[in-house]
Amino acid sequence: MLTLMTEPTQSMTVDEASLAHRAVTSAEAFAELYRLHITRVYRYHIAHTGNVKDAEDLTSQTFMAALEGIRSYRGDGPFAAWLMGIAVRKRALFFRGRRPEVPLDAALQIPTSNLPTDKEALSRLRLESISRALKQISPERAEAVILHFFGCLTYPEAARVLKKSEAAVKMLVSRGLQDLRERTSLALEVENDLL
Repeated sequence: MLTLMTEPTQSMTVDEASLAHRAVTSAEAFAELYRLHITRVYRYHIAHTGNVKDAEDLTSQTFMAALEGIRSYRGDGPFAAWLMGIAVRKRALFFRGRRPEVPLDAALQIPTSNLPTDKEALSRLRLESISRALKQISPERAEAVILHFFGCLTYPEAARVLKKSEAAVKMLVSRGLQDLRERTSLALEVENDLL
C-alpha cells in the first residue's frame, strides 16, 4: 500500500528545538535529528530526481548544510520545516536551468517491510499512475503534494517551506489532489491511503 510514504510525526515525542540547540555543540544531538528526518529528506529528493545516487547526494548536501547552519535555527518554527527549506534550496540548485523528468515511483526505493509480490506490484502501478499525473499538474500544486505526502510535512510546516499561509497550502494540496483525481482513478484511493 502507498501508506509507506507517510510516517508518524516524530516531533510529538521529541523536543526538536532543544535538540537543535544542543546540536550546535553536540554531535549526538545532530545525529538524533538526522535519524528523525533522514527518511523525509531522502523521499523528497528521490521524488524530484528519480535517481538514487542524486537523491543520496542531495540528502547528504542537505544535512551538511543543516550542520553548517545549525546556529541559524532560531526555534521559532518546526525544525522539519527549517530542514525541508534547505532541501528545497538544494533541489533548486541541482535543477537550475533544466526541467526534471522524474518518476515518483522511485520514492519507494527505500527499504520497506516485506510486501507480498502482488501487493508490491499493485503499489508500484498505482504510484506510476500518480507520477504521470503529477507531471501534468501545476508545479506549485505538485510541490505542495510532494512536501505534504512524500516529505511528510504537516500543513503548517509545508506553509513555512513554501512561504505561504497554511490555508494556501491546504488549497494547493486540495486542488492538486483534485487535478490528480481528474487524471487518474487511483488518486482517490491514494488520497484515502495517505490521509
